[in-house]
Amino acid sequence: MSGGRDNDTGRIEAFSDGVFAIAITLLVIEIGVPHVEGTGMPLFGALVEQWPSYLAYVISFLQIGVIWANHHNRFRFIARSDHVLLFLNILFLMCVAFIPFPTAVLADYLQGAERATAGVLYAGVLALTAILFTLLWLYAATNYRLVDRNLDPFLLRSMTRRYVAGTVAYLITFLLAFVNVTVSLALIVILALLFVLPEPGEGTKPARG
Repeated sequence: MSGGRDNDTGRIEAFSDGVFAIAITLLVIEIGVPHVEGTGMPLFGALVEQWPSYLAYVISFLQIGVIWANHHNRFRFIARSDHVLLFLNILFLMCVAFIPFPTAVLADYLQGAERATAGVLYAGVLALTAILFTLLWLYAATNYRLVDRNLDPFLLRSMTRRYVAGTVAYLITFLLAFVNVTVSLALIVILALLFVLPEPGEGTKPARG
């Protein structure tokens, strides 16, 4: 089965890793170098004024990193692929590749009157990404459609509950952004930190028959 996995899902993982790498690299490009010549402002002050860009960068880097880790871990258990899985993964990666844009919008408008709109856009993109990631997993895991058939049913249910709960939580951050952007962003950071924690079955490989 390992040979089939290399041919069937290995290319999906390799392509996905490339998209993640590009998306996470684009985040830093959005942080502009301040130009203080002729303004009378010290460089240190100009750098400090860019704190929204640093904050947005850190939050998004953490988000993409955690999403990549969970995507990688899920494909340790997905042993086969089909057309629907490929399509769901492409939609999911489309959202991942889009994250640098709402990150830049959030950095530019976090201190302005349009911070609510920027926050809603940012939280909305993350919520959509979570939905597509969960749909991908549900499609692969339901009735062991594409996951390894030797995977412990308890672990399978635990992983599924984890992602469904995470999706609901990201939808809550999206709704919160309409009310309070600060609280929404704080919850987004908390969720990322929670998903950094070891998953059920972490370090466990499906038994091979």
